[in-house]
Amino acid sequence: MKKQINFGIGFITGRPNVCKIINNYEKAIKEQLKELGTEVNITIYILYDLNYQGTDRIEFYNIFPEVYKNIKIKYITPENILEYKKILMSKYDLTKSDVNLFLGNGYAKARNTILFCAVKNKMDYLLFWDDDEYPIANVLDNQKLIWVKQKNVLQHLKNINNSDITIGYRCGMMNPIPYIEYTNYIKEEDFKNFIEALENEVISWKKINQMRQNTSCISYAEMDIAKGERKVESIEDIGNKNFVLGSGICLNLNNIEKIPAFYNPPQARGEDTFFSCALGEKKAKVMKIPTYHFHDSFLQYTNIMEDKYPENLNEEISLNNTDVEQRFLKATIGWTRYKPLLCYITQKDQYNDIIKQSKQKLEQSAKKMNKIFTTCDFSILTSELEKYDNEVYNHYQEYLRVNKLWDDLKEKIR
Repeated sequence: MKKQINFGIGFITGRPNVCKIINNYEKAIKEQLKELGTEVNITIYILYDLNYQGTDRIEFYNIFPEVYKNIKIKYITPENILEYKKILMSKYDLTKSDVNLFLGNGYAKARNTILFCAVKNKMDYLLFWDDDEYPIANVLDNQKLIWVKQKNVLQHLKNINNSDITIGYRCGMMNPIPYIEYTNYIKEEDFKNFIEALENEVISWKKINQMRQNTSCISYAEMDIAKGERKVESIEDIGNKNFVLGSGICLNLNNIEKIPAFYNPPQARGEDTFFSCALGEKKAKVMKIPTYHFHDSFLQYTNIMEDKYPENLNEEISLNNTDVEQRFLKATIGWTRYKPLLCYITQKDQYNDIIKQSKQKLEQSAKKMNKIFTTCDFSILTSELEKYDNEVYNHYQEYLRVNKLWDDLKEKIR
């Protein structure tokens, strides 16, 4: 390992909660690094999107002064993004359409922008960290809830040097899907049809049933992983059977040739999904390491950042909450929009049958879902599926194009 390491942490955010994460965990990060025995220079990249929730710009600057003294904070503003696009066009001869495909706001473009900055700034490693995840593990031991603080940065640093990618585990609420009580309005078969219509690499009926073991839909951590004792595992068949998550993923920028670009269809999700597909094509070495992030999908447990831990996690995510309903609706739209491209890449021979079945299941279930989600109209998912099905070939060409652009660009930068 180098005598001095440049380590980047990338936050893509539209919510001020990111400031709480940085303020509350800055000291913990510095404490972790003492165990490494190597000097580590931390740079935190914050790329904020003012349109995500209509948040005022100033709310993303609530970082404590003492944090600035200890860790370098690099904001990527809308103005910075315009500047980077001009640099790519003037210095690297990219076209306007190319830079707009590669850089900007939105899930994949924002990750590419941070990735570009990290490479330009000569970072050795880059850890992506979402604004609703905390380095803490919730372990249920003999019906007693135990909270275990995680050495997330340290675990990545200890293992990334011999890998192209390291990924941690996730606990908490795995997906933003609230608990649904079956009634005369919606039966199990209706909900099953709805989930199977959306099915992708992270959503399946089997996984949802596992989540439904408790009304809070919380997944608990395993103690040996939480303590960092689980053996590091190699993840095989990336982009086919296995996929990486966008948060808690660390990229070895010293092996930049194995690091693809991120892509998602316009206004869709799936940036980590298609990153995984490209990782598989590059035969990157991906290792799963023993550390957790607690996923707080609906920001119900922000107090745990201040060491205020609930004694149980049985609180049901209420469907009477408009924010919860709308968060779920946005997630289903994002999943629907990227499903065609995922199937086109991974199941091309079965593509037409899969899309046809998904459309039928949505038509059968969406109106019934509307009866219990009073602020949502899931009927729009059918038209979204049709729209992105019609555009799937164009989106596939964009996926290929953005990776070709990045492969050419990173060679020139380094």
